[in-house]
Amino acid sequence: MKTYSEVLDYLYKRLPVFQRVGAPAYKAGLDNIIALCEALGNPQDKLSVIHVAGTNGKGSTSHLLASVLQSAGYKNVGLHTSPHLKDFKERIKINGEPISEKEVIDFVNTYKELIERIDCSFFELSVAMTFYYFEKKKCEIVVIETGLGGRLDSTNIVDPIVSVITNISFDHMLFLGDTLQKIAYEKAGIIKPGKPVVIGETQLETKGVFMEMAGQAISEIYFADAIYKTANARHVNEKGHLYFVMDILKNGKSYIKHLRSELQGLYQQKNICTVLAAIDQLNESGYKISKEHVKEGIATVVTKTGLMGRWQTLSTNPITIADTGHNEAGIKEILAQLKNYKYEKLHVVIGMVNDKDINSVLKLLPSDAVYYFCKANIPRALDAIELSHAATPYKLKGEIYPSVKDALQAAQQKAGKNDLVFVGGSTFVVAEVV
Repeated sequence: MKTYSEVLDYLYKRLPVFQRVGAPAYKAGLDNIIALCEALGNPQDKLSVIHVAGTNGKGSTSHLLASVLQSAGYKNVGLHTSPHLKDFKERIKINGEPISEKEVIDFVNTYKELIERIDCSFFELSVAMTFYYFEKKKCEIVVIETGLGGRLDSTNIVDPIVSVITNISFDHMLFLGDTLQKIAYEKAGIIKPGKPVVIGETQLETKGVFMEMAGQAISEIYFADAIYKTANARHVNEKGHLYFVMDILKNGKSYIKHLRSELQGLYQQKNICTVLAAIDQLNESGYKISKEHVKEGIATVVTKTGLMGRWQTLSTNPITIADTGHNEAGIKEILAQLKNYKYEKLHVVIGMVNDKDINSVLKLLPSDAVYYFCKANIPRALDAIELSHAATPYKLKGEIYPSVKDALQAAQQKAGKNDLVFVGGSTFVVAEVV
């Protein structure tokens, strides 16, 4: 295979991809990733890792941590996230720069026989490639985001400096369990003996699970929202650049004034508090990350890491916003954010995947909006006609469109100058328009 496109075609056809096909690609267990990494010389054992899990916010949290570490001057900060929005290379970055096409081509060609002998999944292969690449490039510190879950996630063969779990809500229940406690148990699987764990949000249903798991591992546990609070959160336009600005309180006392973030979502306040608590633990471990590093990293997270799809403004005429929040908790955050906007009519471009509990999302959506039902261009996407029919009992009315781009174009054409267009329901819908 000589070209990047040939390698991607091989990977997509040879290896099952959960993000594209869903359940058939899910492989529970660590045997494959352990075998892959042993053949590669166990590169993960040579990395200094921050391991991040959670239902919502883990992608933003991972990017924020990486940006702060870059601002602190650490050499070759690695960042592993999933799924990608536009291109596979987004999953594996150093200092915000994606892995090169040549590195991907060389890795797959070199280890093709190993890949086929182990019969690994797409995600297992991408994680092994990540560890190999970060070790090869001598990354000083890396942020590793889990894929699905935690306990049996392919990333869970690392021994982290600190584990981070953002929050727990209902998602991937087919694989992780049908209660918040069961899901929390799976996520808590990333807690390692003697290593601190930071929990982003204190939740009545899950706190006990985390306390018990941390106790068994003899790990110090910290609840970020019990340490850090935000105040005076507001959006500010500074010389044409829009920032989300807030003050930070630590243990009830003023800690950082006028903290700016390039990320516009109100929900980022939770992620920022989680990041601050994780940085405390890094500093306890001997790292040197100052308030100034924090301020710079959070203010430049999009610039430094290339994060996309988080309350991202696509157009201002009409105002068009995309966000990857796609489960019940994520949609609640989106609706809370929309209340801060003044508009005459809301137009919603929406598509979902076929293995989600779509009713838990549809029941939350406003019935006075105009809907543009569509289907992302992946096998796992829910048919737009099915989505429209499922929306009918909730009095969500609109037209069906053959593609995401067609739906967005129609919404922008029909929207008045004082209307707002929102694009979401699935990461893969957002991926086609950002």
